[in-house]
Amino acid sequence: MNYNKSVFIATAQPFSGKSIIALGLVDMLLAKGQKIGYFKPIINHSPEVKRDSHIETLMDYFKLPLDYDKCYAFTREQANTLIENGMQGEIIDTIIDKYKGLESDYDFTIIEGSDFLGEGTAFEFDANIAIAKNLGTPVIAVVSGENKSLAQILNSAAVTVQNFTSRKVDVLALVINKVKEEDVEELKKAIGNHIQSAIKIAIIPRIMELKSPTMNEVKKYLDADVLFGGEFLHNRVDHFIFGAMQVSNFLNHIKKNVLIVAPGDRADIVLASLQASLSQNYPKIAGIVLTGGFELADSVIKLIEGSDVNLPILSVQEPSFYAATKVSGIHSKISPDNQAKIESAINTFRKYIDVESLETAMANFVHVGMTPRMFQYQLVSKARSKKKHIVLPEGKDDRILLAADRLVKQDIVYITILGDIKEMKASINRLGLSLSDENCQLINPIDSIYFDDYANTLFELRKGKNMPLGVARDLMTDVAYFGTMMVFKGHADGMVSGAAHTTAHTIRPALQFVKTKPGISLVSSIFFMSLPERVLVFGDCAININPSSEELSEIAISSADTAKSFGIEPKVAMLSYSSGASGTGEDVEKVRKATELIKEKRPDILVEGPIQYDAAVDPLTGQQKMPGSPVAGKATVLIFPDLNTGNNTYKAVQRETGAMAIGPMLQGLNKPVNDLSRGCTVDDIFNTVVITSIQAQE
Repeated sequence: MNYNKSVFIATAQPFSGKSIIALGLVDMLLAKGQKIGYFKPIINHSPEVKRDSHIETLMDYFKLPLDYDKCYAFTREQANTLIENGMQGEIIDTIIDKYKGLESDYDFTIIEGSDFLGEGTAFEFDANIAIAKNLGTPVIAVVSGENKSLAQILNSAAVTVQNFTSRKVDVLALVINKVKEEDVEELKKAIGNHIQSAIKIAIIPRIMELKSPTMNEVKKYLDADVLFGGEFLHNRVDHFIFGAMQVSNFLNHIKKNVLIVAPGDRADIVLASLQASLSQNYPKIAGIVLTGGFELADSVIKLIEGSDVNLPILSVQEPSFYAATKVSGIHSKISPDNQAKIESAINTFRKYIDVESLETAMANFVHVGMTPRMFQYQLVSKARSKKKHIVLPEGKDDRILLAADRLVKQDIVYITILGDIKEMKASINRLGLSLSDENCQLINPIDSIYFDDYANTLFELRKGKNMPLGVARDLMTDVAYFGTMMVFKGHADGMVSGAAHTTAHTIRPALQFVKTKPGISLVSSIFFMSLPERVLVFGDCAININPSSEELSEIAISSADTAKSFGIEPKVAMLSYSSGASGTGEDVEKVRKATELIKEKRPDILVEGPIQYDAAVDPLTGQQKMPGSPVAGKATVLIFPDLNTGNNTYKAVQRETGAMAIGPMLQGLNKPVNDLSRGCTVDDIFNTVVITSIQAQE
């Protein structure tokens, strides 16, 4: 089971209040003594330009020992460039890689979605869904209620949740933030009709101390100069007024925490504001912004300098209207230097979030399924963890060279390529590849120092079949025989061939002298079918034409063991055209008997059969046709009754669903030799080499 080690905080619009949730979660988890990681896949700016305030705040306030460079994968600009070049897949792959590096170092990692600021926001919501989906992490969705009617809030909440759940991303909780106080109770009553009951719901009213900027934020946003009162820049700004009227009228508009925007030559407004700030009859004033670039008269400065100034006075060059417009557009952010606001955010989380319920939901969440890119990441990581030596006999094929180049660059395996060395080097130069004598081995079999030894070994192994030495020498000039002998002799750990040869050509040498493992009588094959939400194992789709019940049981057992070795919990469905006891006929009886044999040989394997494909993979159909079955509707290993059915089904699923089919992977040989389709892509070759390397680790 994949127990949860992360949560993804996501929103669909800017300034929704994700930071409240992030701060609250870190506070909650640290209280349990957990080692917390933080990951924001896409940040707004390069760290050299401006460091991310959320990452900085969490690191500073909680003293988290995080490496800033490991807390993100891309800047917004980098991500946009990759998207423009159609490289969305590379974005996801890098994010998975960076996240997995954090996951291994921490008990729990909080992942924060993007901010929806600046250019390129169109892709962001879909990107957040894709990231959460590929990381297999549940989501806390945050929706802003600011400037929205009750109906708009309900619609926004429902659409946001639906966008995640429709893509098979689990939503643990929905937080609706910045709701008008008078709408809170009505929203509580109505929201349950729009959101599924399993999702935790929290409603946070609009909290002025979190919404309002400080005078320091105003200063930074306006790029203002501080004339007086720099020690009061922490003052909170709840609203602002123009100081452009008579003083007697102006004083009537002063409210608590007001920012006064006035032309710099209105000394009367400045002095009246200072006096009001000292008077017990007026509320606290946040500060003053003097506009127009006017300089205060010396006499006024002298008066102020001799007074008890208890508010900041700033100066800007822009006229009043322009400055006021900019002030009204300030969205306050929680930053490392504002401890009061950080503590207010944490207290808000504690007050409005059912912490115990959320913590339980996070701890009990178990991710089911695996995306193709996560599966591929896990395969590559496993292969790289214990590098093996794979031989590729078809060096004439550009696809082989291109795949080898990727494998070497990513440091996944050691590679030997067979063929005419001069031709291979010419192709490497023509394709602009980095393959060289330093990072891979190029061998022409007939010129190899091992040629005589390999030919003599084949002669000895096949002497009982009356193979003459001359024939053995001729066969050893065949790259498939030479590559297989490398594996047999331990000079390579596995072989991948078939891009330019038939399946029979690839596996014949292996059957002749590598042979099958003890206790296994036949070689079979499986495909890993990477569907959008999960990875299934299909067998046998490439080798055995019409297996008997005994052979079918052996294929199923080998496939279950293969699935388990690749991190897939095996639940085996023995497929037929009927489910359970409903069908009769020779073909059904073959599958029924095979199922019984599996249960006898391997009672540890969960198996169901005969069963139809829909009942095997669809939970609702499985429950209807075979109620109570531990496999029906949840099968991960699907065994087809014959090659005709298996080969056509895997191709149909691949074409109609866009699933990535990795394989075929041969099972049962003493050492791994795998076959490629002659129509294979570079990706197919890459993936087959990776799984061959993993087989060699066993």
